[in-house]
Order: sequence, then structure tokens, then C-alpha cells
Amino acid sequence: MTDLEAALRRDVRGEVGFDTTSRALTTMDASNYRRVPLGVVAPRDADDVAAVLEVCRERGVPVVARGGGTSIAGQATGTGVVLDFTRHMNRLVGIDPEARTAVVQPGLVLDRLQDAAAPHGLRFGPDPSTHGRCTLGGMIGNNSCGSHSVAWGTTADSVRELSVLTARGRRLRLGREWSGAPEGLRELVDGELARLRTGFPDLPRRISGYALDALLPEKGADVARSFCGSEGTLGVLTEAVVRLVESPRARALAVLGYTDEAGAAEAAAGLLPLGPLTVEGMAVDLVPSTEGLPRGGAWLFVETGGDTEAEARARAEAVVRAADVVDALVVTDPGGQRTLWRIREDASGTATRMPDGSEAWPGWEDCAVPPARLGGYLRDFRRLLTAHELRGTPYGHFGDGCIHVRIDFDLLSEAGVARFRRFSEELADVVVAHGGSLSGEHGDGQARAELLPRMYGPETVALFERAKAVWDPDDLLNPGMLVRPAPLDANLRFSVLPREPVDVEFGYPSDGGDFSAAVRRCVGVAKCRTTSVSGAGVMCPSFRATGDEAHSTRGRARLLHEMLAGELVTDGWRSTEVRDALDLCLSCKGCRSDCPVEVDMATYKAEFLHHHYEGRRRPAAHYAMGWLPVWLRWAARARVAPVVNALASVRPLAAVAKRLGGIAGEREVPRLAGETFSRWWRGRRRGPAGAGDLVVLWPDTFTEHLSPSVGRAAVRVLEAAGLRVALPPTLRGRAVVGDGTSRSALALLTARRGGRVCCGLTYVSTGQLDRARAVMRRTLDLMAPVLETSAPVVVLEPSCAAALRTDLPELLHDDPRAARLAARVLTFAEALERHAPDWTPPEVNLPAVGQTHCHQHAVLGDAADRRLRESAGLTGELSGGCCGLAGNFGFEDGHYEVSAACAEDQLLPAVREAPDGAVVLADGFSCRTQLEQLAGVRGRHLAEVLAERLE
Repeated sequence: MTDLEAALRRDVRGEVGFDTTSRALTTMDASNYRRVPLGVVAPRDADDVAAVLEVCRERGVPVVARGGGTSIAGQATGTGVVLDFTRHMNRLVGIDPEARTAVVQPGLVLDRLQDAAAPHGLRFGPDPSTHGRCTLGGMIGNNSCGSHSVAWGTTADSVRELSVLTARGRRLRLGREWSGAPEGLRELVDGELARLRTGFPDLPRRISGYALDALLPEKGADVARSFCGSEGTLGVLTEAVVRLVESPRARALAVLGYTDEAGAAEAAAGLLPLGPLTVEGMAVDLVPSTEGLPRGGAWLFVETGGDTEAEARARAEAVVRAADVVDALVVTDPGGQRTLWRIREDASGTATRMPDGSEAWPGWEDCAVPPARLGGYLRDFRRLLTAHELRGTPYGHFGDGCIHVRIDFDLLSEAGVARFRRFSEELADVVVAHGGSLSGEHGDGQARAELLPRMYGPETVALFERAKAVWDPDDLLNPGMLVRPAPLDANLRFSVLPREPVDVEFGYPSDGGDFSAAVRRCVGVAKCRTTSVSGAGVMCPSFRATGDEAHSTRGRARLLHEMLAGELVTDGWRSTEVRDALDLCLSCKGCRSDCPVEVDMATYKAEFLHHHYEGRRRPAAHYAMGWLPVWLRWAARARVAPVVNALASVRPLAAVAKRLGGIAGEREVPRLAGETFSRWWRGRRRGPAGAGDLVVLWPDTFTEHLSPSVGRAAVRVLEAAGLRVALPPTLRGRAVVGDGTSRSALALLTARRGGRVCCGLTYVSTGQLDRARAVMRRTLDLMAPVLETSAPVVVLEPSCAAALRTDLPELLHDDPRAARLAARVLTFAEALERHAPDWTPPEVNLPAVGQTHCHQHAVLGDAADRRLRESAGLTGELSGGCCGLAGNFGFEDGHYEVSAACAEDQLLPAVREAPDGAVVLADGFSCRTQLEQLAGVRGRHLAEVLAERLE
């Protein structure tokens, strides 16, 4: 243990982490930069912060304050000690509705403040798109803004008082009229009044540099306001008194369509006199689909408020009349507004990929110019991009003249980095020529601080250095930011990654087969760190259960990045740090859809486990549950299901079996079906064949051996809809499609023993990819006759359907049959909708509760299911999240508590609050098992509910 670590552990009550994992999780924020800290401290209170500062000051170790880690300019990274305020100093201390103020700690997430203020009709004005995970301390440090800044200004406009610790341990209470000013600050200002009155651009989004002009006497000598935007370089915030504003009782959203972004930009300033709450802009090259948007090549999102919906709508319609638009849309429905706003909020992630899938990066994320000059600036910006042969997709706060953009810089080669520097220098000159600020929201950090002399001139920058020296004479706090900055092309996080592709098993088709590129997808937007999900969202259940960064999608991606870098995590695929972080990943695939850049941690986990255990003994659970299809087939062939069930009911025997199999002792072993689905299929009486389309019903492991009632119900419904149902062949060769046994003489003469089809899911989820590949190839051999037909493959278990849609073609990327089979896969509802469009389901007419299966949400989509439920009279919305059992995850020893916590996040509360007589829907076997074991509730597949009503 180092002297620094020992001293911190002695003097600090909060957690002190100098281990590899703690450091790896904080090497990066959401910027292009990377620094490896010495350690991380999660202080419990201001006394802890003071102790950290004293220990570090005595040893000359830098200190960096960190909130949600969503900074885009690099200011939340450092080489010394990182203060993580999100673990303990994250409380809402109090709220005063009469005074319209709140007292907050720096680690409080913005949405938690909004939730507390909402019942009083109040809100915090600024609202960055990262509102679900950014912290108030980070917002104050960066002087964050958000989409409502045209109405309520920046964070600095919402700050009343700040409690701050200086690097030398002084506790200050900052406010107006020089309240809390450190010694020497007033004298500095008094000697530079002329410069402060003339040297700062007058525009709503000037975030660059220090806000020393807020200390002018005519501006109230507001020390708290001047501290905002100082990026942790002047002092460490421990508490803040912030101002709240009245939230409109009703809102309307006018979406205005324009021919192009320049037209939208030029129109934005003209709408400001109408008093909108927002004027946001984006162009078509950032929108995955224009469905739901009015005609045009660019749009303004203009929000209006009022005491009533009619008043808000009237103001929105007035905006439409005042705007010269191609087309327009006014939305007052809150759900419709949320859907449209989600397009805009996800732009910070979706912009990291160009339309052709190539990478784009921050660095020039938020320049701002006077709103009236925005159209001209955008045209100059586009010309500069073209001159440097670069591409970007601008969007942002058009009403404030602030533009966000990700650009396809090549930050991997020397030539590309050199171009990045040249472009940055030239763009800085363009911004200044338009009277703008290099930063209009996210701060300067390392990305732009080097260029501040181009904006302010050397004399004003020298004044910034003198101000820094007044507050922090030892240059202890976040050195290299704002003053005496590190070069903008140093410390790039990509420089440590391998230049040659890593040898991997999956194909990573969206990343050119490059695992490093797949890991680079995570840019730190941190949507995975939200503490609640809305609608059907899933990501990231393990983070919501533990609150630990290591168990977020971003945290795991950071550890994989460091594994590839090899500097901090040195054991490569054998890394125990990466293994432990991935251990609580449920492989729910939620990040594949909910992450704005589609990080696929389930696939990365399977890849890692494959390499980590290659040639080594695996955990017992990998054999017990990874090979589940084999054990269940053996039990079925030997017809020992009754014996197994009887033995499993004897607690001492079950306890021994669970311990040997690596299964959590709290779990009950599911009962095996007395008759498998295929055996029922072979023995059932068949009626006359229908005249409808042929569909091949997939006998997945769970339906076959554990829930055959689902398969029987699906057959009844599909046949009632007029479809001809068949099962896949079980023999290789020219087997008859769908007879389930291939007993014809010709088939028997020409066929070879093949076994049964399997998607390979259990092998993939446990990282046994060699075995998964062998199982999948055998399946493709068996399915050859099916692939010669046009029949769809109907899969009842969502996790198996998702495995066939994604894991199969990505793991067998060298076998064209894999993609062909994946394209045939349909869910139960999709099969009915596409192949029996005129069929009317039986009327159920009951409320429905439950949870959309996480794999269905992430990979398959549930639009057809929603329409089928609606047609059957099943009302109500299913919850989001993940059930927490997640196949083998919730059964594995050591996972029970997290598994149960995930169920309590969404699923179990929804079932408890269900109205009387509600149908509990759960299409996945894991979901049904979790409901039964944790709540004593029987969930049913939609096919079972419909089959019951066919009578």
C-alpha cells in the first residue's frame, strides 16, 4: 500500500479505491481523452473532502472532482485522486417551495431533483439531454444548459449560493456582493475593470473561460455565479442552494419542417420574441427514421407552455403561423411529445455513428454564436468540413446559437490526429469571427482550452491564470484545464488501443469485425446509469440494482477498453477485474437497443468468457446450465422426469445437487414436464390439413422440456388461424419438412442421425462458443430442407428467437445459411400478423400486466404483439426492465440478490398493482419462473391466453 493510499484510508470515512477496477472505471469521461488516476475516493461528507485535500496537498497530488462522468471535453479525468460524489454525497438536502429553492449535494442526479420539485409545480430550469445521470455538481462545474435555456438560462442563472472547499482547506460560502470571495480576488478584479467590461462576448451561451465578468459591481459581484463553469479548477463544491422555476401546467410541441439546417437556423432567432420554452434544431442526417416528423430536411422543436392544454396549443399554433415552414406538426399529447423528444435527446449518442456506420467523435461538441448569426456560421462550418474532407451532423440549441456535432475524425493515425488539430484551430477562428464562444455548454476542458487565446487574446487568458492562482495557488485542482492546458491532441484515449484487429469469435458486422471498434462504441454518454427506465426500456438492470459503475454497461466497456490497452489491466482475456465486472451482466441485451450507440455487452461478455476460460476449468454453473439442452434431452429419452422431480422435492438432495451445479441455494429447481412437446406432437390426433401457409414451429429447449403447454397452445392458435404447422426435421438428409420424426422410408434410407434443433443460447450466454458453433452448424444441417422452402420459423421463446436472429449469424458469420435462417425467424405474433392477416383472435377483454421480455424489446420488437393484444381486447401496457432471472443468470450461485432486485425494479410492482382479474403475461420461461418463485404468480404466454379463449 502506498503512503498516499494509507493516509487516505486513515483519514477518510468514505471508500478509497486504489485497485485496478476503481482506477479503470475513471480513466475516461464522455470525451476523446484518457488519464489514469492514482486512486478514487467516494467522500461521505465535506469533512471527507477536506481530508482528501489535505492529504493530497501535503504530497502534491492533483485532485479531480467527478459527477456522472458525462463531460465531453475531458475535464472529469485526471492523473491524481478522483473524487466520486455519486455514491454518498448525492442527497437532496431540502426543498423550499415558498422560496422556490433547493439545497443539493454535488452528486445528486438532476432527474431526482426534478422528481422532488414536480409535486410543487416547480423544476430546475437547465436540463441537459443527460438529465437522467448528470449531477448538479457537474452541471455547476460546466455551467450546463440544456434545451430550455432560452426560457430559464444556464446553470449559473439558477445558482444562489455555493459551499466550496479550496485546495488549501478554506470553507467558503459563495454568493453575491463578494460573499465568500477568497483573499485577493476583489483586488484582482478592481485592477482589471476595463478588461472585464469589454473583453467578454455578449451572447447567451458563453461558457468558455472563467466568468470573471460576473464579479463586476454592476452585476452584483456574484462570486457563486463566477464560480460556475470553472470545471473544478478553483475549488471543490460540497453543497449548493439553487433556484427553481415554475413549471408550466401544460405544454405543446411545435415541430417545424424546413428545407435544410441553414433555413431552420436562420428562422430560430425570429421565434424568440414569442417566448418559447425551447427552440431545438436537427437535420435529417441525424434521424434514423423521419416517421412521425413533418416533411422537410431539417426541423425545429419549439416547445410552448401554458396553464391549460388549450393555451399551450394556441401558443404553439402561433409559432407555426409566424414560421415560414415547409410543413409543421403540433403535439399536445405527453406521450407523443416524449417520443419526439427522445429523438433529440438520443442525438448525443446516435451522432457518434455516421449514416454509413463509420465512427464520429466529440471535440467540437458545442460551439455557440449569436443566434442571429447561426445560419451563416453553419454554412461556414459545413464549408470547413468539406475543405478538410470531414463529415459531421450538426444539431442542438438553435434558439441560443449553440451547435452540437460529432465529426468523423481519424484519431487512430498520426495523419488523422494532425488533421484534427488543424481543423480545430481553423474552426476556432471561424467561431470567433462570428462573435462566438468555443464552448456553449460543455466547457473547455482539454478539447478547447488551448485555443482560448484565439477567443479572448493572451492578456485575458493571463488574467484567467492569475484568477486560478488566487483560488488555487498550488495548482492542485484539475491541473491542465482552462489555464496552462494540455495540448488538445494529447492523452487521446484511442492511442493506447491495439492497431491490429483482435482475434475474436463473433463477426461484429457493424464494426467491420474489429472488437476494438466494438468496444470504442461506448463514448461515455452513460444512458446505462439512469436509475429508472421509462416505458419498455431495459438498460441497465444490474446498475439499477447495485448502483455501482462497474455494473453499468459503460463501466464494463471501460474495463474492456483498459484490457485492450494493456497498461492498467495487464492480464488480457485472463483479467479477473473484467470477469468480475461482467459477472453481474444479465446478458439482457437491453444495451443493444437502449444505448444510443448500440453497445452490445451481452455479446462482449460471451466473447470474453470464451477466451477467459479457454483451456481452463469453468464454473460449475457453466456445465450445469450451459449444457442444459443435453441434460434435458437425456432425461426425456430415459423418461426419468418423474424421478428427477421427486428427487428435486427432497430438500437435502436438492441442496447437494444445487451446490454441485453452482446453483443458488435460494432457487427452486424447475419441474420437468412429464411429456415433452415433441412427444405430444407425435401422438396427437391431427385434423384435416388447413389451406393456409406452412409455418415451422421451433421446439426450443424450454418449450420442449419445461413448458410444453406453451407449444400445445401455440399449435391450437396457429391452426385455428388456418395455418399449417410443422416441426423441424430431426434427421439430416432429405428429411420431410415438419413431420417431427422423418419416418418415411425414403427419408430413413437417405438421412443421417441428427438430433434436434437448438439455437445454442445456453452455450452462448456462458461463453462456450466452440460448443455453440457446433450446435448451430448441426441445426443448420437439420434445417436445410426448411431453408429450401419459403416457410417461416416461428419461435415461441423470445430469448431463443433473439439468439437465432442475432447470435447465430454473428457467430457463424462465415456460413450464409445462418443469415438465411435468421431472416426466417418470426415471433408468435408476427407469424399471425403476416401469415394470417384476416384472422380475428378470440376476445379476451381483460386488463393485462407483466413485462415485455428484455430480448424481445432489444432484438425482436413488440409492435406485432401490441397489435395482437389490442385486437384480443387485452388492455394496458406491459412494464419494461428485465425480470432478473435472465436464463442462467438468476440461477447461478451469488446472483440471487441482484436477480431479485431486478425483478423488484419493474416486474413485481406491476404485478402487485394489477387490477382484479388481470392477465399476467410472460412469454419467456425465465419471466414465468421468476414470477412463480418470487411472487407466487402464474404468468402465461400470450399463446396460452388466446388458446384458452378458442373454446
